[in-house]
Amino acid sequence: MKKKASPLFYVFLILFVFVVMFPFLWMLISSIKPATELFGDKAFTPYTSDPTMENYKSVFFDHPFLRYLWNSTVVSTITTVYAVTVASFAAYAIARLQFRGKTFILGIVLSVSMFPQIATITPIYIFLKNLGLTNSYLGLIIPYSTFTLPLSIWILVTFFRKIPLDLEEAAKIDGATLMQTFWKVIMPLALPGIFTTAILVFIAAWNEFFFALTINTDDKYKTVPIGIAMFQGQFTIPWGEIAAATVVVSVPLVIMVLIFQRRIVSGLTSGSVKE
Repeated sequence: MKKKASPLFYVFLILFVFVVMFPFLWMLISSIKPATELFGDKAFTPYTSDPTMENYKSVFFDHPFLRYLWNSTVVSTITTVYAVTVASFAAYAIARLQFRGKTFILGIVLSVSMFPQIATITPIYIFLKNLGLTNSYLGLIIPYSTFTLPLSIWILVTFFRKIPLDLEEAAKIDGATLMQTFWKVIMPLALPGIFTTAILVFIAAWNEFFFALTINTDDKYKTVPIGIAMFQGQFTIPWGEIAAATVVVSVPLVIMVLIFQRRIVSGLTSGSVKE
């Protein structure tokens, strides 16, 4: 384990990082290119001789982009809080309580997550339309929960099963109730897994396109992916504005991952080594 990495390893690592980051770097370069350099021979150059911030100005002043950001933030945050909270209780019950049908319930949860969106959009849309929830935040939070809850439950069940049962038995001996054991003993130990799950759910809700396109057609309630897709020029597609908006949208996710990277890594590797 103390063997030093060879120079070839670092060359491979640099190439790997470049390949992974290439789409974002190209998008960043395109966002500061003038319109004349986005087409023709100059479109393939990895630099610009005349950088400009006009694309970013156009995103915020010619489009209701801040509204799109606010809508995505509200929907993604509420979906994340709801899905992780409900999934925490459900996953703990499945992982710890003894009752019939646990395997069947996990199978149902897995099967729900396997349904393609195109197969569920019609009944979901009719249901929301009859309740008057189209063009609203709740109209997106409800369908988003249908694919984030199964993901959250499956991830958290694994984390709860890795927590030693002796800790709960010790809490019961000290007189703690089931809920006290859950909140004061289990939850602090499961925080890495909960943070990991919350970030994955938030990213899934933030990037969702199909439900948002179908359910919310009013500009007042459109989310960022739909708002960017609807960017239209008078004669051409404004690729510079689309690239600038995509960069702006990607920044919050990158910052969030960088801030919580330690918890994400600890959450993903929790239980991988037996103590």
